[in-house]
Amino acid sequence: MARAPGLFDVDARLRELSAKGDDLERVNALVDFEAFRPELEQAVPRADRAKGGRPPYDHVLMFRILILQASHALSDERTEYLVKDRLSFMRFLGLSLADRVPDANSIWNFREALTRAVIGGVPAIEALFRRFEAQLSAAGYIAMGGQIVDATVVAAPKQRNTEDEKRALKEGRIPEAWAAKPAKLAQKDRDARWTVKYTKARPSADGAKRVDIAIPTFGYKNHVGIDRRHGLIRTWITTDAARHDGAQLPSLLDRANTGSGVWADTAYRSAKNEAHLEAGGFKSRIHRKKPQGKPMPKHVSRANAAKSEVRAHVEHVFARQKGPMALVIRTIGLARAKVKIGLANLVYNMRRMVWLAGPAPA
Repeated sequence: MARAPGLFDVDARLRELSAKGDDLERVNALVDFEAFRPELEQAVPRADRAKGGRPPYDHVLMFRILILQASHALSDERTEYLVKDRLSFMRFLGLSLADRVPDANSIWNFREALTRAVIGGVPAIEALFRRFEAQLSAAGYIAMGGQIVDATVVAAPKQRNTEDEKRALKEGRIPEAWAAKPAKLAQKDRDARWTVKYTKARPSADGAKRVDIAIPTFGYKNHVGIDRRHGLIRTWITTDAARHDGAQLPSLLDRANTGSGVWADTAYRSAKNEAHLEAGGFKSRIHRKKPQGKPMPKHVSRANAAKSEVRAHVEHVFARQKGPMALVIRTIGLARAKVKIGLANLVYNMRRMVWLAGPAPA
């Protein structure tokens, strides 16, 4: 018969996890989570306990749980289970086997309060992102070398709407059938939109031209600007998937970056954007478009290829978020999607900081 594990057994197992390389332990060592407390306590006020009840969970504990969720694409129910199940999660949260673990409803309520909160005139998730930006700068990771801008679609559950319902949504109206059924309305995402992603077809071996593939996608967009030197997300915007990438460029520019270069693909090339960059003292490194009905000049093609070597670094952000982090939107509405995407961007920067800092001292 197996004996019950004791305190020393748990400590021994945690030491083994550390020896194997617990990445959460490294995040804990480098990120000052207590620095987020002022914004968290302002965003999520404590409930009035005059009527009794259990004491609320610590704000920083709940924020750490949201970081775990964003790192592993976990639902609230799955998060509750894994916090109880995994020693590495418990250590990251500062919990022992005897401590209470927040349930799925507590996690949902905390994130909802964060979604509704505004701090200093900006959404709470933006204030939290700025707080970590200050940590990065204090650690020496200031924005340098210019900036790279791009966007990616983040998928959301597809909506099965009639043509009349689609027309009403495009016009900014609530379909009549939904207005009469509040329960149905609450389950409909009126902010997400369809867009089409094009996949470039490679030429066949015999040189025959292939047709590009158009993939309809429903959801939101994560627009980001990273600095060239450290590859950290410095600016970000969340929109519906139908918004044009180029229209977001002015809002993504980081004036704190020590470099003036701005790299982006052809979606950002327009006379308006070029004028905006010049007026702001930026140097455009945006890809040039192929002349309509004419072959691409060789010197332009070579210049675009050189720009691509730099611009490709922003794809590492999206590869991380859609690969190991498995970023998708399971919530309803733009405000909740913004919190989900904002947390994913925050987690990416935390993980990137760990990579930049290198291995822990022996």
